[in-house]
Amino acid sequence: MLTIFGTFITRSGIIASVHSFGQSSLGYMFLAFLGLVLVVSLTLLVFRLPDLKSRNRLDSLLSRESSFLYNNLLVVGIAFTVLWGTLFPIISEAVRGVKITVGPPFFNAVIIPIALALLLLTGICPLIAWRKTSVKKFLNKIILPTVLPLIGTVIFFLAGIRSTYVLIALTLCLFVTITLTLEFYTGVRTRHRMLSENYALALWNLVARNKRRYGGYIVHFGVVVAFLSISGSAFNTEEQVNLKKGETVDIKQYTIQYDGLSTYRTVNKETVSASLVVFENGRRLGRMLPEKSLYKGQDQPTTDVAIRTSLKEDLYVILAGYDEESVTLKVLVNPLVVWLWIGGVIMGLGNFIVILNDRRTKRQEVKVA
Repeated sequence: MLTIFGTFITRSGIIASVHSFGQSSLGYMFLAFLGLVLVVSLTLLVFRLPDLKSRNRLDSLLSRESSFLYNNLLVVGIAFTVLWGTLFPIISEAVRGVKITVGPPFFNAVIIPIALALLLLTGICPLIAWRKTSVKKFLNKIILPTVLPLIGTVIFFLAGIRSTYVLIALTLCLFVTITLTLEFYTGVRTRHRMLSENYALALWNLVARNKRRYGGYIVHFGVVVAFLSISGSAFNTEEQVNLKKGETVDIKQYTIQYDGLSTYRTVNKETVSASLVVFENGRRLGRMLPEKSLYKGQDQPTTDVAIRTSLKEDLYVILAGYDEESVTLKVLVNPLVVWLWIGGVIMGLGNFIVILNDRRTKRQEVKVA
């Protein structure tokens, strides 16, 4: 419903957007559909409340069940923050007659601490047992995963990282990685000692016989990789330069040389392309061709960004403007972008393992039947 609501507020014209339906009546259809979904959903919830009540109670605030509850509350908090930040300009205009825009600083101030708390829970969850964990036992298990990341924090600081949020994120990433590695190591070592399996076979059987548990841990690894990628955004570089033909500019370890403009036409558009040669530490990487295209029937040109991706960082070059003598380029160097995609793939793999049939569970169901 929230997804459809997001579509409604942009397409109906409530929020200025290029995706707006303009003067059409589709906005009212969206609103009617949302109202219908809300009424039906709330009605079903009210009538099914007896069936939705939990049969069990939380035995302890320090338990794996409790950690799931905390996780859900934090995720709901993020969703509410996004909803409130999106609607606030509309509400402020309706109440005070002045549209107060909520920008990135608001979302960063609220969502980043919640996201870091979620990352912390990702590492704590494997350390606590179901139903109840004693404080003493929990503290004994958390000592090693805590000490090593704190040492890592000192190393990061000495290496020149000064951003508080980045230091916290990297520390928590180390904490979660150590926690999950210890979980896998303990399970593999146990199978190796008890069943004399080699370590590779022990790891395979460990995951195969406990798909939900260790598939979930793999998802956690993917979350860590995603957070590392997002932390890299603190080191983004952006510059805007003006170059004449034959001139070069140095941005970080890259040298960009402008060789000239070219124009070509297709059936639907006319495109202007800037020819650039890119070097990294003196080594030629290749040619990049940022473009601007003007489609028939449009007043504004569209921009085609030239992108060069590596495991270390992405290089973006945008053709911001041009004339007969020179071009204006916006150059961005964004570290670790591709690792966000890699983290997503790892999370997808973990989810795939989780949903596979567990033969042990099926045998238990057969016995019960």
